[in-house]
Amino acid sequence: MYNPLRNKFPYGATAVGKDTEITFPLNPDLGIKRVFVVLRHVFGEGGEIIKDETERIELPFVWRENGEDIYKGSFKISAYGIWRYRFEGELEDGSIAFFGRDFDGTALRGDWLPEWQLTVSETEYKTPDWAKRGIIYHLFADRFCKVGNNKFNKHGRLHTDWYETPDIQEEGKDYRADDYFGGDIKGIISKLDYLKSLGITCIYLSPVFEAFSNHRYDTGNYLKIDDLFGTEEEFSYLIQQAAEKGINIMLDGVFNHTGADSIYFNREGRYDSLGAYQSKESPYYDWYTFTDYPEKYDCWWGSTVVPTVNKKAKGYKDLILGKGGVINKWTELGVKGWRLDVVDELPVDFTTELCECIKNAGKDVLIVGEVWEDASVKIAYSQWRPYFMGHQLDSVMNYPFKEAVLDYTLSGDAVQFIGEVSKILENYPKESLDTLMNLLGSHDTVRAITRLSGVKAPETKKERAEFILSRDKYLEAVYNLKFASLLQYVLPGIPCIYYGDEAGVQGFEDPLNRGTYPWGKENTDILNHYIDLGRFRTEYQDFLRGETEIVKSGDETEIIRKTSIGNMHIILNPHGIKDMPEKEWVYSLDSRVRVYIENL
Repeated sequence: MYNPLRNKFPYGATAVGKDTEITFPLNPDLGIKRVFVVLRHVFGEGGEIIKDETERIELPFVWRENGEDIYKGSFKISAYGIWRYRFEGELEDGSIAFFGRDFDGTALRGDWLPEWQLTVSETEYKTPDWAKRGIIYHLFADRFCKVGNNKFNKHGRLHTDWYETPDIQEEGKDYRADDYFGGDIKGIISKLDYLKSLGITCIYLSPVFEAFSNHRYDTGNYLKIDDLFGTEEEFSYLIQQAAEKGINIMLDGVFNHTGADSIYFNREGRYDSLGAYQSKESPYYDWYTFTDYPEKYDCWWGSTVVPTVNKKAKGYKDLILGKGGVINKWTELGVKGWRLDVVDELPVDFTTELCECIKNAGKDVLIVGEVWEDASVKIAYSQWRPYFMGHQLDSVMNYPFKEAVLDYTLSGDAVQFIGEVSKILENYPKESLDTLMNLLGSHDTVRAITRLSGVKAPETKKERAEFILSRDKYLEAVYNLKFASLLQYVLPGIPCIYYGDEAGVQGFEDPLNRGTYPWGKENTDILNHYIDLGRFRTEYQDFLRGETEIVKSGDETEIIRKTSIGNMHIILNPHGIKDMPEKEWVYSLDSRVRVYIENL
């Protein structure tokens, strides 16, 4: 029966004008005499949703093989966007048999079934090769390591004990995110050898520009490093020192909103500038949308501390995209990647200009967007987002893989896992697949080890802040984390370690997932596991860029990474492999994972 991995070439996405070949095998007992592939264009140029634009292409009968009638044909798509397709079989009496997509991607006969997706890029594009071979380390700037004694000039407080729990929202009060630990640039520099030992090739920093919260997503000044974090000279030195160890720096680009407490809005009067909040004569006034000046204005998800920016404002576009602006300044300083915060909040045309500016500012700069769903079909504000058409993102944060991996680790449901992963493999262009940011946790999610313990979160924030896993639950979570992290390293994309996961850090949702790195108190068992994974990925990086096939084989799942030099087979079962074949293993994880190389 039809399986896109085996019966469509190229597998996954394609591009305008590129040959797409489909082979459709059928049981001759069905009595089907002619076969058609029916293509339907659903999203296209300008982000519009298209209706009733279809093409019906016949697939000629070519031969009978292994008891199946083989129909085969090829076609070119002339319009970019998202297409969907199904099959129709014409019987002798003229009636039609319909074939749609089953959950695992194979064909199923029936009416009103789901279709397969065909992503058609406007142009074939290339993503940076350096990223495909590495490992990303997601580092929360205030909480990783403190070496210096930078001046504290914020509202709120600076913790005196590095190992304290972050402050939480008190009952009846707003959460201000105004407790700091003072992690700094010098601290990161001091730990570069540590990061190198994990195989890290890219540090993804949470925001580092001047701001007045500990997370710094409320930018105060895009052109200045936050004083508590360090100086521009120190940041430049970090880039240089990291590069000498083969490590690049990726910044968090927060361009949908600024801080209310910023040089541009200046609600708190902290700056000498005339902010938009203070006067309609401000040069920044048209950057924001006021509904009742000055107290009511558009802001991100109702949070008045982060007013939304009008991306059409000339002054704002000049600041971000112009000569000497934000992108130029920091990329030319040596930054090799930008993670675009809430990219689906940005207008399509602004995203295109932003990505073009980044690509023009530096060679081989990686652009990763924050998208939580299947990014190929992302709709925001009633508009389809053309992220993978060749003019915008290289790739995205891979939350679909995250959920699939964590669920599979806990449930052992291979069918569900294969189905969810296969959707992304089918829908994303290969260049974007290879640069997916594969995560198990982030600053926005529960810590991986807490999630993998299977415990139910206590009801109140205070109870969650004080919660520590029991010894048995912690050991169970460690056991699960080792399996989940292995998947993170062998699936298409770039594994991304959220700082502290490799040390066994626990924590529920924000800000409890943003505790400090426990220097001197790491779980060395987990840490050594991650060091081993880093060595494995470095040694076999060429295999881990190959095409991907995932199959269920008995009780086991097998991931096959196919390359011109051989195939890597990863056999796994979260409950233990039952029938262990005799092979020369290149990697193993207790009874649950075995990896071997099939040389061609």
